[in-house]
Amino acid sequence: MITLLSRIFIKNHDQAEDQGVRRAYGMLCSIVGIGLNVLLFMGKYLAGVLSGSIAITADAFNNLSDAGSSFITLVGFRFSGMKPDADHPFGHGRFEYISGFGVSMVIMLMGFELLKTSIEKIRTPEPVEAGVLPVLILCVSICVKLYMSYYNRKIGTRIDSEAMKATAMDSLSDSVATLAVLFSMIVAHFTGYNIDGWCGCIVACFVLYAGYSAARDTLNPLLGQPPSPEFVEEIKKLVLAHEEIIGIHDLVVHDYGPGRRMISLHGEVPGNSDIFEIHDVIDRIEKELNQKLGCEAVIHMDPIEVDNEKVAEIRSILALKIAERLEGVTIHDLRMVQGPTHTNLVFDAVVPYGFNRTHAQVKEEIEKIVQETWENYYAVIQVEQSYI
Repeated sequence: MITLLSRIFIKNHDQAEDQGVRRAYGMLCSIVGIGLNVLLFMGKYLAGVLSGSIAITADAFNNLSDAGSSFITLVGFRFSGMKPDADHPFGHGRFEYISGFGVSMVIMLMGFELLKTSIEKIRTPEPVEAGVLPVLILCVSICVKLYMSYYNRKIGTRIDSEAMKATAMDSLSDSVATLAVLFSMIVAHFTGYNIDGWCGCIVACFVLYAGYSAARDTLNPLLGQPPSPEFVEEIKKLVLAHEEIIGIHDLVVHDYGPGRRMISLHGEVPGNSDIFEIHDVIDRIEKELNQKLGCEAVIHMDPIEVDNEKVAEIRSILALKIAERLEGVTIHDLRMVQGPTHTNLVFDAVVPYGFNRTHAQVKEEIEKIVQETWENYYAVIQVEQSYI
Protein backbone atom coordinates (compact mmCIF):
# COMPACT_ATOMS: atom_id res chain seq x y z
CA MET A 1 0.00 0.00 0.00
CA ILE A 2 2.77 2.46 0.93
CA THR A 3 4.57 1.71 -2.34
CA LEU A 4 1.42 2.44 -4.33
CA LEU A 5 0.66 5.63 -2.40
CA SER A 6 4.25 6.85 -2.77
CA ARG A 7 4.04 6.45 -6.53
CA ILE A 8 0.79 8.43 -6.58
CA PHE A 9 1.60 11.24 -4.14
CA ILE A 10 5.42 11.55 -4.07
CA LYS A 11 7.15 13.08 -7.04
CA ASN A 12 10.51 11.41 -7.79
CA HIS A 13 9.67 8.77 -5.15
CA ASP A 14 12.76 6.72 -6.07
CA GLN A 15 15.14 9.55 -5.03
CA ALA A 16 15.00 9.01 -1.28
CA GLU A 17 18.29 10.88 -0.74
CA ASP A 18 16.57 14.11 -1.78
CA GLN A 19 15.45 16.02 1.33
CA GLY A 20 12.08 16.94 -0.16
CA VAL A 21 11.35 13.33 -1.11
CA ARG A 22 12.57 12.15 2.28
CA ARG A 23 10.23 14.54 4.07
CA ALA A 24 7.33 13.47 1.82
CA TYR A 25 7.90 9.81 2.73
CA GLY A 26 7.90 10.65 6.42
CA MET A 27 4.68 12.64 6.17
CA LEU A 28 2.96 9.97 4.04
CA CYS A 29 3.83 7.18 6.49
CA SER A 30 2.68 9.33 9.41
CA ILE A 31 -0.71 10.07 7.77
CA VAL A 32 -1.24 6.37 6.99
CA GLY A 33 -0.26 5.56 10.58
CA ILE A 34 -2.85 8.00 11.95
CA GLY A 35 -5.60 6.45 9.82
CA LEU A 36 -4.75 2.82 10.63
CA ASN A 37 -4.36 3.48 14.36
CA VAL A 38 -7.72 5.28 14.57
CA LEU A 39 -9.41 2.32 12.84
CA LEU A 40 -7.68 -0.12 15.21
CA PHE A 41 -8.76 1.96 18.21
CA MET A 42 -12.41 1.83 17.15
CA GLY A 43 -12.27 -1.90 16.45
CA LYS A 44 -10.49 -2.80 19.70
CA TYR A 45 -12.68 -0.53 21.78
CA LEU A 46 -15.71 -2.34 20.38
CA ALA A 47 -14.04 -5.68 21.12
CA GLY A 48 -13.25 -4.57 24.67
CA VAL A 49 -16.84 -3.53 25.31
CA LEU A 50 -18.22 -6.79 23.91
CA SER A 51 -15.78 -9.01 25.80
CA GLY A 52 -15.44 -7.00 29.01
CA SER A 53 -11.63 -7.27 28.76
CA ILE A 54 -9.62 -4.48 30.35
CA ALA A 55 -6.55 -5.64 28.42
CA ILE A 56 -8.33 -5.16 25.07
CA THR A 57 -9.69 -1.77 26.11
CA ALA A 58 -6.24 -0.68 27.29
CA ASP A 59 -4.75 -1.95 24.05
CA ALA A 60 -7.34 0.11 22.16
CA PHE A 61 -6.28 3.31 23.92
CA ASN A 62 -2.68 2.35 23.24
CA ASN A 63 -3.55 2.47 19.53
CA LEU A 64 -5.20 5.85 20.05
CA SER A 65 -1.96 7.10 21.59
CA ASP A 66 -0.13 5.66 18.58
CA ALA A 67 -2.31 7.83 16.35
CA GLY A 68 -1.25 10.81 18.45
CA SER A 69 2.38 9.69 18.12
CA SER A 70 2.02 9.52 14.34
CA PHE A 71 0.62 13.05 14.40
CA ILE A 72 3.66 14.22 16.40
CA THR A 73 5.93 12.53 13.85
CA LEU A 74 3.99 14.22 11.04
CA VAL A 75 4.52 17.62 12.67
CA GLY A 76 8.20 16.78 13.20
CA PHE A 77 8.76 16.02 9.51
CA ARG A 78 6.82 19.13 8.52
CA PHE A 79 8.86 21.48 10.72
CA SER A 80 12.20 19.75 10.06
CA GLY A 81 11.86 20.77 6.41
CA MET A 82 11.70 24.48 7.21
CA LYS A 83 14.50 26.52 5.70
CA PRO A 84 17.27 28.03 7.86
CA ASP A 85 16.52 31.47 9.26
CA ALA A 86 18.28 34.12 11.33
CA ASP A 87 17.49 32.34 14.60
CA HIS A 88 18.28 28.84 13.29
CA PRO A 89 21.10 29.18 10.74
CA PHE A 90 21.62 25.40 10.60
CA GLY A 91 17.98 24.65 9.79
CA HIS A 92 15.30 22.82 11.76
CA GLY A 93 16.35 19.21 11.13
CA ARG A 94 16.45 18.34 14.82
CA PHE A 95 12.67 18.77 14.98
CA GLU A 96 12.57 15.20 13.72
CA TYR A 97 14.60 13.99 16.70
CA ILE A 98 12.42 16.02 19.06
CA SER A 99 9.25 14.55 17.57
CA GLY A 100 10.71 11.05 17.90
CA PHE A 101 11.49 11.72 21.54
CA GLY A 102 7.94 13.01 22.02
CA VAL A 103 6.62 9.75 20.56
CA SER A 104 8.72 7.76 23.01
CA MET A 105 7.38 9.77 25.96
CA VAL A 106 3.78 9.11 24.86
CA ILE A 107 4.58 5.41 24.54
CA MET A 108 6.05 5.26 28.06
CA LEU A 109 3.12 7.20 29.52
CA MET A 110 0.66 4.71 28.02
CA GLY A 111 2.81 1.87 29.33
CA PHE A 112 2.63 3.18 32.89
CA GLU A 113 -1.13 3.72 32.66
CA LEU A 114 -1.63 0.24 31.24
CA LEU A 115 0.49 -1.29 34.00
CA LYS A 116 -1.51 0.54 36.66
CA THR A 117 -4.84 -0.59 35.17
CA SER A 118 -3.65 -4.18 34.79
CA ILE A 119 -2.56 -4.39 38.43
CA GLU A 120 -6.02 -3.20 39.47
CA LYS A 121 -7.51 -5.88 37.21
CA ILE A 122 -5.41 -8.55 38.95
CA ARG A 123 -6.71 -7.40 42.35
CA THR A 124 -10.35 -7.30 41.22
CA PRO A 125 -10.76 -9.63 38.21
CA GLU A 126 -13.86 -9.49 36.05
CA PRO A 127 -15.20 -12.18 33.65
CA VAL A 128 -13.99 -12.03 30.05
CA GLU A 129 -16.05 -13.23 27.08
CA ALA A 130 -14.10 -14.61 24.12
CA GLY A 131 -16.58 -13.95 21.33
CA VAL A 132 -15.88 -14.55 17.64
CA LEU A 133 -15.91 -10.84 16.75
CA PRO A 134 -13.41 -9.73 19.46
CA VAL A 135 -11.05 -12.57 18.49
CA LEU A 136 -11.32 -11.67 14.81
CA ILE A 137 -10.65 -7.99 15.54
CA LEU A 138 -7.54 -8.86 17.53
CA CYS A 139 -6.22 -11.14 14.76
CA VAL A 140 -6.70 -8.37 12.20
CA SER A 141 -5.01 -5.91 14.55
CA ILE A 142 -1.93 -8.12 14.88
CA CYS A 143 -1.60 -8.36 11.09
CA VAL A 144 -2.06 -4.61 10.62
CA LYS A 145 0.53 -3.76 13.28
CA LEU A 146 3.05 -6.19 11.80
CA TYR A 147 2.54 -4.50 8.43
CA MET A 148 2.97 -1.07 10.00
CA SER A 149 6.18 -2.22 11.68
CA TYR A 150 7.44 -3.56 8.35
CA TYR A 151 6.81 -0.45 6.27
CA ASN A 152 7.99 1.97 8.99
CA ARG A 153 11.21 0.00 9.42
CA LYS A 154 11.75 -0.28 5.67
CA ILE A 155 11.11 3.40 4.92
CA GLY A 156 12.87 4.51 8.12
CA THR A 157 16.01 2.64 7.05
CA ARG A 158 15.73 3.94 3.50
CA ILE A 159 15.52 7.60 4.52
CA ASP A 160 17.60 7.16 7.73
CA SER A 161 14.89 8.37 10.13
CA GLU A 162 15.16 7.53 13.83
CA ALA A 163 11.60 8.77 14.38
CA MET A 164 10.21 6.23 11.92
CA LYS A 165 12.40 3.46 13.32
CA ALA A 166 10.97 4.29 16.75
CA THR A 167 7.46 4.03 15.31
CA ALA A 168 8.37 0.66 13.77
CA MET A 169 9.54 -0.61 17.17
CA ASP A 170 6.32 0.62 18.76
CA SER A 171 4.20 -1.17 16.14
CA LEU A 172 6.11 -4.40 16.67
CA SER A 173 5.63 -4.21 20.44
CA ASP A 174 1.93 -3.50 19.87
CA SER A 175 1.54 -6.66 17.83
CA VAL A 176 3.20 -8.72 20.57
CA ALA A 177 1.03 -7.01 23.17
CA THR A 178 -2.16 -7.76 21.24
CA LEU A 179 -1.03 -11.37 20.83
CA ALA A 180 -0.74 -11.60 24.64
CA VAL A 181 -4.27 -10.20 25.01
CA LEU A 182 -5.58 -12.75 22.48
CA PHE A 183 -3.81 -15.52 24.39
CA SER A 184 -5.47 -14.46 27.65
CA MET A 185 -8.91 -14.64 26.01
CA ILE A 186 -8.26 -18.12 24.66
CA VAL A 187 -6.99 -19.34 28.04
CA ALA A 188 -10.05 -17.91 29.80
CA HIS A 189 -12.38 -19.52 27.27
CA PHE A 190 -10.93 -23.04 27.43
CA THR A 191 -9.72 -23.26 31.05
CA GLY A 192 -11.77 -20.72 32.97
CA TYR A 193 -8.65 -19.06 34.35
CA ASN A 194 -8.76 -15.28 34.14
CA ILE A 195 -5.26 -14.03 33.31
CA ASP A 196 -6.48 -10.83 31.70
CA GLY A 197 -4.72 -8.60 34.24
CA TRP A 198 -1.47 -10.57 34.04
CA CYS A 199 -1.43 -10.34 30.26
CA GLY A 200 -2.12 -6.63 30.62
CA CYS A 201 1.07 -6.37 32.71
CA ILE A 202 3.01 -8.21 30.01
CA VAL A 203 1.62 -5.81 27.43
CA ALA A 204 2.65 -2.86 29.62
CA CYS A 205 6.21 -4.16 29.89
CA PHE A 206 6.49 -4.44 26.11
CA VAL A 207 5.14 -0.93 25.70
CA LEU A 208 7.52 0.50 28.32
CA TYR A 209 10.53 -1.20 26.73
CA ALA A 210 9.51 0.09 23.29
CA GLY A 211 9.26 3.60 24.73
CA TYR A 212 12.65 3.32 26.41
CA SER A 213 14.32 2.06 23.22
CA ALA A 214 12.75 4.82 21.15
CA ALA A 215 13.78 7.49 23.69
CA ARG A 216 17.38 6.23 23.71
CA ASP A 217 17.64 6.20 19.91
CA THR A 218 16.18 9.69 19.47
CA LEU A 219 17.78 11.40 22.47
CA ASN A 220 21.36 10.40 21.59
CA PRO A 221 21.49 12.55 18.41
CA LEU A 222 20.12 15.51 20.38
CA LEU A 223 22.82 15.16 23.04
CA GLY A 224 25.53 14.65 20.41
CA GLN A 225 26.57 11.10 19.64
CA PRO A 226 29.72 10.10 17.73
CA PRO A 227 29.35 9.38 14.01
CA SER A 228 28.97 5.79 12.89
CA PRO A 229 32.20 3.94 12.00
CA GLU A 230 30.80 3.45 8.49
CA PHE A 231 30.36 7.20 8.00
CA VAL A 232 33.88 7.88 9.30
CA GLU A 233 35.32 5.32 6.88
CA GLU A 234 33.42 6.89 3.99
CA ILE A 235 34.95 10.28 4.84
CA LYS A 236 38.47 8.83 5.14
CA LYS A 237 38.14 6.89 1.90
CA LEU A 238 36.92 9.93 -0.01
CA VAL A 239 39.53 12.35 1.36
CA LEU A 240 42.51 9.99 1.12
CA ALA A 241 41.60 9.10 -2.47
CA HIS A 242 43.37 12.37 -3.36
CA GLU A 243 47.11 11.70 -3.49
CA GLU A 244 47.90 15.19 -2.18
CA ILE A 245 46.44 14.23 1.24
CA ILE A 246 48.88 12.16 3.30
CA GLY A 247 46.59 11.58 6.29
CA ILE A 248 43.69 13.01 8.26
CA HIS A 249 42.96 13.54 11.95
CA ASP A 250 40.87 15.64 14.36
CA LEU A 251 37.67 14.70 12.54
CA VAL A 252 34.57 16.26 14.14
CA VAL A 253 30.98 15.67 12.99
CA HIS A 254 28.11 17.95 14.02
CA ASP A 255 24.62 16.56 13.38
CA TYR A 256 21.86 19.16 12.95
CA GLY A 257 19.35 16.64 11.64
CA PRO A 258 19.17 14.22 8.71
CA GLY A 259 20.91 15.72 5.70
CA ARG A 260 22.29 18.58 7.81
CA ARG A 261 25.67 17.39 9.00
CA MET A 262 28.76 19.55 9.26
CA ILE A 263 32.25 18.10 9.51
CA SER A 264 35.69 19.52 10.14
CA LEU A 265 39.01 17.73 9.87
CA HIS A 266 42.72 18.29 9.55
CA GLY A 267 44.27 17.12 6.29
CA GLU A 268 48.00 16.43 6.29
CA VAL A 269 49.70 17.71 3.12
CA PRO A 270 53.34 17.82 1.98
CA GLY A 271 55.00 20.93 3.39
CA ASN A 272 56.86 21.56 0.14
CA SER A 273 53.69 21.72 -1.99
CA ASP A 274 52.42 24.78 -3.79
CA ILE A 275 49.94 26.37 -1.39
CA PHE A 276 47.62 27.49 -4.18
CA GLU A 277 47.46 24.00 -5.69
CA ILE A 278 46.80 22.42 -2.29
CA HIS A 279 44.12 25.00 -1.56
CA ASP A 280 42.40 24.07 -4.81
CA VAL A 281 42.54 20.37 -3.86
CA ILE A 282 41.02 21.10 -0.46
CA ASP A 283 38.20 23.08 -2.10
CA ARG A 284 37.44 20.19 -4.43
CA ILE A 285 37.39 17.70 -1.55
CA GLU A 286 34.98 19.89 0.42
CA LYS A 287 32.63 20.07 -2.56
CA GLU A 288 32.91 16.32 -3.10
CA LEU A 289 32.03 15.61 0.53
CA ASN A 290 28.95 17.80 0.13
CA GLN A 291 27.84 16.15 -3.10
CA LYS A 292 28.46 12.51 -2.12
CA LEU A 293 27.82 12.49 1.64
CA GLY A 294 25.48 15.47 1.96
CA CYS A 295 27.53 17.34 4.54
CA GLU A 296 29.17 20.75 4.77
CA ALA A 297 32.91 20.33 5.25
CA VAL A 298 35.72 22.54 6.52
CA ILE A 299 39.25 21.15 6.08
CA HIS A 300 42.30 22.59 7.82
CA MET A 301 45.61 22.08 6.02
CA ASP A 302 48.45 20.65 8.12
CA PRO A 303 51.83 20.88 6.33
CA ILE A 304 54.05 17.87 7.00
CA GLU A 305 57.76 17.58 6.36
CA VAL A 306 58.15 14.80 3.82
CA ASP A 307 61.68 15.42 2.54
CA ASN A 308 63.37 15.42 5.96
CA GLU A 309 64.56 11.87 6.57
CA LYS A 310 65.47 12.59 10.20
CA VAL A 311 61.98 13.86 11.05
CA ALA A 312 60.38 10.92 9.23
CA GLU A 313 62.52 8.45 11.18
CA ILE A 314 61.73 10.09 14.53
CA ARG A 315 58.01 10.16 13.71
CA SER A 316 58.05 6.46 12.82
CA ILE A 317 59.99 5.38 15.94
CA LEU A 318 57.92 7.55 18.28
CA ALA A 319 54.60 6.36 16.85
CA LEU A 320 55.67 2.72 17.27
CA LYS A 321 56.82 3.16 20.89
CA ILE A 322 53.64 5.07 21.83
CA ALA A 323 51.49 2.35 20.25
CA GLU A 324 53.30 -0.25 22.38
CA ARG A 325 52.85 1.58 25.70
CA LEU A 326 49.72 3.66 25.05
CA GLU A 327 47.57 1.58 22.73
CA GLY A 328 45.08 3.71 20.82
CA VAL A 329 46.95 7.02 21.26
CA THR A 330 48.11 8.59 17.99
CA ILE A 331 50.39 11.53 17.20
CA HIS A 332 50.09 14.21 14.51
CA ASP A 333 51.73 17.39 13.24
CA LEU A 334 55.21 16.47 14.45
CA ARG A 335 57.94 18.99 13.80
CA MET A 336 61.49 19.25 15.13
CA VAL A 337 62.94 22.48 16.52
CA GLN A 338 66.69 22.16 16.99
CA GLY A 339 68.72 24.38 19.34
CA PRO A 340 72.34 24.60 20.53
CA THR A 341 71.71 22.57 23.72
CA HIS A 342 68.58 20.51 23.03
CA THR A 343 65.92 19.62 20.49
CA ASN A 344 62.18 20.02 20.93
CA LEU A 345 59.75 17.61 19.33
CA VAL A 346 56.47 19.50 18.97
CA PHE A 347 53.36 17.45 18.19
CA ASP A 348 49.76 16.63 19.11
CA ALA A 349 48.68 13.42 20.84
CA VAL A 350 45.07 12.26 20.35
CA VAL A 351 43.49 10.10 23.07
CA PRO A 352 40.49 7.83 22.35
CA TYR A 353 37.36 7.87 24.52
CA GLY A 354 37.40 5.51 27.47
CA PHE A 355 41.18 5.54 27.73
CA ASN A 356 42.41 4.31 31.10
CA ARG A 357 44.74 7.26 31.74
CA THR A 358 44.20 10.98 32.12
CA HIS A 359 45.58 13.49 29.63
CA ALA A 360 48.23 14.49 32.15
CA GLN A 361 49.34 10.86 32.54
CA VAL A 362 49.46 10.40 28.77
CA LYS A 363 51.61 13.50 28.42
CA GLU A 364 53.94 12.35 31.19
CA GLU A 365 54.33 8.89 29.64
CA ILE A 366 55.14 10.28 26.18
CA GLU A 367 57.72 12.65 27.70
CA LYS A 368 59.38 9.60 29.30
CA ILE A 369 59.41 7.77 25.97
CA VAL A 370 61.13 10.71 24.25
CA GLN A 371 63.73 11.13 27.00
CA GLU A 372 64.47 7.39 27.08
CA THR A 373 64.87 7.20 23.29
CA TRP A 374 66.85 10.35 22.43
CA GLU A 375 69.41 12.26 24.46
CA ASN A 376 68.68 15.98 24.93
CA TYR A 377 65.30 15.64 23.20
CA TYR A 378 62.21 17.08 24.86
CA ALA A 379 58.55 16.64 24.01
CA VAL A 380 56.26 19.67 23.66
CA ILE A 381 52.85 17.98 23.57
CA GLN A 382 49.26 19.10 23.13
CA VAL A 383 47.02 16.25 24.29
CA GLU A 384 43.59 16.22 22.65
CA GLN A 385 40.44 14.12 22.93
CA SER A 386 39.28 12.09 19.94
CA TYR A 387 35.73 12.88 18.78
CA ILE A 388 35.16 9.65 16.86
